[in-house]
Amino acid sequence: MDFTTVLCDQFHLQPWQVNNVIQLLDEGNTIPFIARYRKEAHGTLDDQVIRELSERLDYLRNLQKRKEEVGEAIAAQEAMTGELQAALDAAATLAEVEDIYRPYRPKRMTRATKAKERGLEPLAQRIYAQEKDSPYPIDMAAEFVNPEKEVETPEDALSGALDIIAEEISDDAGIRRRLRVIALSQGVVVSRAAKPDEDSVYSQYYDYREPAAKIAGHRVLAIDRGEREEFLKVSLELDQDKAMNIVNSVALKGPSPCYEAVSEAAQDAYTRLIFPSVERELRSTLSENAQEAAIKVFSVNLRNLLMQPPVKGKVAMGLDPGYRTGCKVAVVDATGRVLDTGVIYPTHSQSRVQEAKALVSRMIQKYQVEVIAIGNGTASKETEMFTAEVLSNLPQQDKERCAYMVVSEAGASVYSASKLAAEEFPQFDLTLRSAVSIARRLQDPLAELVKIDPKAIGVGQYQHDMPPAQLSAALDGVVESCVNTVGVDLNTASAPLLARVAGVTAATAKNIVKYREDAGAFKTRRELLKVPKLGPKAFEQCAGFLRVPESENVLDRTAVHPESYRAAEKLLSLCGYTLADVGRLSELNQRMKEFGEQKAAEACGVGLPTLRDIAAELQKPGRDPRDELPPPLLRTDVMDMNDLKPGMQLTGTVRNVVDFGAFVDIGVHQDGLVHVSQITDRFIRHPSEVLTVGDVVEVTVLEVDVQKKRISLTMKKQKPGGAASKAG
Repeated sequence: MDFTTVLCDQFHLQPWQVNNVIQLLDEGNTIPFIARYRKEAHGTLDDQVIRELSERLDYLRNLQKRKEEVGEAIAAQEAMTGELQAALDAAATLAEVEDIYRPYRPKRMTRATKAKERGLEPLAQRIYAQEKDSPYPIDMAAEFVNPEKEVETPEDALSGALDIIAEEISDDAGIRRRLRVIALSQGVVVSRAAKPDEDSVYSQYYDYREPAAKIAGHRVLAIDRGEREEFLKVSLELDQDKAMNIVNSVALKGPSPCYEAVSEAAQDAYTRLIFPSVERELRSTLSENAQEAAIKVFSVNLRNLLMQPPVKGKVAMGLDPGYRTGCKVAVVDATGRVLDTGVIYPTHSQSRVQEAKALVSRMIQKYQVEVIAIGNGTASKETEMFTAEVLSNLPQQDKERCAYMVVSEAGASVYSASKLAAEEFPQFDLTLRSAVSIARRLQDPLAELVKIDPKAIGVGQYQHDMPPAQLSAALDGVVESCVNTVGVDLNTASAPLLARVAGVTAATAKNIVKYREDAGAFKTRRELLKVPKLGPKAFEQCAGFLRVPESENVLDRTAVHPESYRAAEKLLSLCGYTLADVGRLSELNQRMKEFGEQKAAEACGVGLPTLRDIAAELQKPGRDPRDELPPPLLRTDVMDMNDLKPGMQLTGTVRNVVDFGAFVDIGVHQDGLVHVSQITDRFIRHPSEVLTVGDVVEVTVLEVDVQKKRISLTMKKQKPGGAASKAG
């Protein structure tokens, strides 16, 4: 198989791009390294494209391996023909390969195999030949009566022969291929109630039907889950006449004494063997496509969550709400170091509430707290109301300085109970560790959330129904991409954060932290080579993504790779600068253009993309791409769901994006839903075309159902004085 041609067609790339990426991957280079530091080799493809290309390459290689295995298995049976080999070579999917192999695969005991053991295969072949002058099947069957082999009558012989013919028809790869296409384009997915008298969240699917070609992924996943939980019975409807036309076009050869018998076998093949198999395949295809789409949505949401702007340089307080055990409090300094902890009871007696207000006010003033992060779990609403009241009663200077934000605490309990959290905070119990994590999530979402299994972060849909390995691989790729895009401070990063850097394994990350603890802070990037088990290849992959702010060499503080230091110094020299000018190069781009960018790249010994990356880093050393995004929305007051009225215009933060819309935090504890039809006036296929997690948006309240805790919102511009339209 020509992998390059297939990949070029799929990704619309040139052969040299694909060949170079394949070579770089096969040499053991990481995807972030290839994307960032080998741009000339692939034409500045981003890491997502390279990742998808890598996944597709793995599939094609597995496909080729399977073709070879099937080819060897058929050849071993001395059944390989030129036509069969050509079909195998042309197969584009694993399903097609398995269809070709089906007639030759060792079978479990079936009605057909039993019939063959009873010596009825010659009879089946004679009947299936459908010769115009042949005897009638029942007359031929009389010759095969053999009581010793449990063939007592001609009818027994004929029945067994038809079982053999039915299986042969069922094994026809062409029939299955055509029926698969028909099922996907014309089949209808039908779900009915398995327990009609029992209400459930799946009640809308108790009598539901939708074309397979149109059914949305989130409905497929909902139906699948309802079936697993035994609330639904799901089936596929397919026009049997059309399907049988396809089967008969292959099985029947025209008028003959055997026509009726073969027609009966064809009907049996379709009803008993082919249709159930096609139904399973289609359901599986729909589920796999829905899972793939859901994983992509989860990945996009996770990326946007991890890349939310950090609240840098501010002392933060984390509040982990709770009723019975109280609300846990943690104050951390601007670097995330814990300054103080405590437990308050803002939902208990009045005296406890007053004690809580006094303690929180004292902490805010003592440590000059500037931001408060409130977890969105149990008792979050009460804690938010308590916080707003505390802020309103602060002295004016503290009131102007401090604000709060409700943050997702998804995964905080997982982290606080982990071995990592115990090692990081052995002096704290689980609940106080959660409060620290919540505070740090506001300070630097990326650095804190990498400590948690991405599946526990909760920004997807039906994530518990996804194939674990596939979901983990996709989400780990997102985390790796985000960490390497932002860069990591070598002297402050935790082991989990370091382990996400390209080329750094979990063991190497621990060795880096151990080296740092024993030898003190790293003074240069080159010092990494002294870390045990971190060799030249790992250094090449990771060095550019690690920053050393304390280094005397300013380039160690940037994303310029050590292999390009000479090129960076040469560029500065060509433009009349020195390393001392880095960060103050307002005219660098102009001087490069005057000199000639291509000429400068050649003089520096690098390609043009690398030259431009170097120039960007020299102008803004250690820049954080997250700083270019709008800051998070902080609040000082609180609203109640009962305060909401249709037509109210509010500002909110997008918390989650799913197939059917987006959930927006508007400051009332219960997120509101902006249905996909209410996001914009133009048609969009998916909310992610317009919205991302963390976006600050203007919304209008459409409808409020306090009892069901549902808030419907719209982002469409409302006419002055006009009523908001209902979500479709």
